[in-house]
Amino acid sequence: MAVSNRQAHPQTVLEIAQLCLRIEEKILIDNLNLTLHAGEKVCLLGASGSGKSLTAKAVIGTSPANAAITGSIRVMGENVANLHPLQRSSLARVSAIFQDSSSALNPLMTVGKQLLLLQKDKDAEALNALLAQVELGSLEELTRRYPAQLSGGQRQRACIALALMGNSKLLVADEPTTALDVIAQRRVLEVLHQVCAADNAPALLFITHDIAVAAQLCDRAIVMESGRVVESATLRQLITQPKHPYTRQLIAAAQTPKSGTEAIAV
Repeated sequence: MAVSNRQAHPQTVLEIAQLCLRIEEKILIDNLNLTLHAGEKVCLLGASGSGKSLTAKAVIGTSPANAAITGSIRVMGENVANLHPLQRSSLARVSAIFQDSSSALNPLMTVGKQLLLLQKDKDAEALNALLAQVELGSLEELTRRYPAQLSGGQRQRACIALALMGNSKLLVADEPTTALDVIAQRRVLEVLHQVCAADNAPALLFITHDIAVAAQLCDRAIVMESGRVVESATLRQLITQPKHPYTRQLIAAAQTPKSGTEAIAV
């Protein structure tokens, strides 16, 4: 079970109030409320179609063009609901890591060059320190390697480095380990844990369908089913004393060992 060593911080990084999202006449997110403070690692947990990834897109500012959003999404106090990322102030922009690391990187440019393009001050020493933090080797090495020459886990850690270079107060990770094998998944989770434990680290909103993965990283979970929040608790409370039948189903599935994986520990 992941446990935060930092004391509670009063600063509110993300506050979602009465968020509703519909496409045409179908309500896909219904009256969602969520608060995330600095230093917290919170997961949105649910199966495909639960609304968790749509919530992430609304927070990032990349909702489908035909989506109608009501309610408020405040990042660092600024209401950014319905605002594209480029319309937001620098303080209210959100860094993101997605499931498909290969599409997040330019296949025709070396990974090192992509990192340097975002490094405004071109401080190679600081960039090498960041690469060491995500366990990705040196900048010199990455300037010779294209995304296709990296493993899936390495590409995802490159995406974590790119996200951290934005210096945002909020990091949204949408199923970042789903496409990885078990070993790469574990390493990416370890890197995220280290990153979020650092001083001045961003708050983390982690999107996953797997409660066993969430338990390795997050402090608190919000369970979604069919666009609604059905339960919210610490991971420990959720695993040992689940209240909603849907939560109990998720835990039962996670406690069933699968080939090459470990069942959730209670």
